[in-house]
Amino acid sequence: MTSPSEASFDIAVAGAGIFGLSIAHRAIKRGLRTVVLEAAYVGAGSSGGVLGALMPHMPARWNPKKEFQFQALHSLEGHIRQLEEETGLNCGYARCGRILPLTTQDKLDHHLERAEESKLRWHPQETGFTYEVEPAGRRSDWLDASAAPFGIVYETLAARTSPRGYLAALAAYVRRHATLTENTEVVDFDEASSTVRFADGETVSSRTLVLAGGFSAFDLIERFTGERIGRGEKGQALLMDGQGLEDKPAIYCDGLYVVPHENGTIAIGSTSDREFTDAATSPARSAELVERATRFCPRLAGRKVLSDWAGIRPRCHKRDPLVGRLPGSRSLYAATGGYKISFGIAHLVADSLVAGIMQESPRQELPQTFDPKHHFGANRLDSDGF
Repeated sequence: MTSPSEASFDIAVAGAGIFGLSIAHRAIKRGLRTVVLEAAYVGAGSSGGVLGALMPHMPARWNPKKEFQFQALHSLEGHIRQLEEETGLNCGYARCGRILPLTTQDKLDHHLERAEESKLRWHPQETGFTYEVEPAGRRSDWLDASAAPFGIVYETLAARTSPRGYLAALAAYVRRHATLTENTEVVDFDEASSTVRFADGETVSSRTLVLAGGFSAFDLIERFTGERIGRGEKGQALLMDGQGLEDKPAIYCDGLYVVPHENGTIAIGSTSDREFTDAATSPARSAELVERATRFCPRLAGRKVLSDWAGIRPRCHKRDPLVGRLPGSRSLYAATGGYKISFGIAHLVADSLVAGIMQESPRQELPQTFDPKHHFGANRLDSDGF
């Protein structure tokens, strides 16, 4: 590929995580000359984790954000299957379903109501996605019955993917059809001259710049807007030997996900720490994850921990992702802050953002709470919630 400094692009994307690579993939599909500029390496941030849980919002108190995520999860399988055909790489995707334990009568009553609302929101007759309450003792070969004395919820919309496999497929597509450079940190953008500047002083010409570097994007956004609209939260997860458990559903219990993957591993995670000193893994935290997960999932007992991971996830102060053109700019955009739902919605976020850049209508309108107007100025929240 031509060196980025020797070419002119329609769109430059700063960040090679799930949002950045998905935006580049969509931009290429729309015929835009595209370059991805990654400060470290593909998946260096929170997108390079191991959990891969694609879990829906509950079918209650429905709103545009939940509808957007539902449509994204509904369409994601087709998107991934096409990407796999285009690249020959396996993204580790499957519609695995999810178990939720019910520990009190109040929770049972609450989820019975959610099960009824799911018939309206999830359109089971058309989609096949169900949300059902099952009696105590069901699926106890996987979730220990003592963890669910009032029964369980079993829903079939939940899915999983291999985060690193999905990223590898997107990166392969981008490298094949456009330009992707690693160890290239974006530090400035001059809209008047369409010049993107790197930390080493080199530049590239691009009509549009999208800041999609996860947690680090908040620093650049603050530099360009003068406002801090997000923070980082540290997460930790791990992989265990999961041979023989590949077809089991995901479990969400005690604040943890247990997610079987088709390659014979089990992902467990993840923690959320607002206060942290670095992004390094903690052996004590890994031991805690294993102990907690084994308590409600006894079939994990004695299985080997294969690897662990920690990273800083981006979280906007207003909780919802930031997607769109930054205030006061005409060609500077951002897409960050997906927190725990980024992998499930990235392809629709990319479609919407690229459609906006091209002044066209997207397949699915973004929720208004994703719009920069929701995050900046009078609507801005600080990290303490004010």
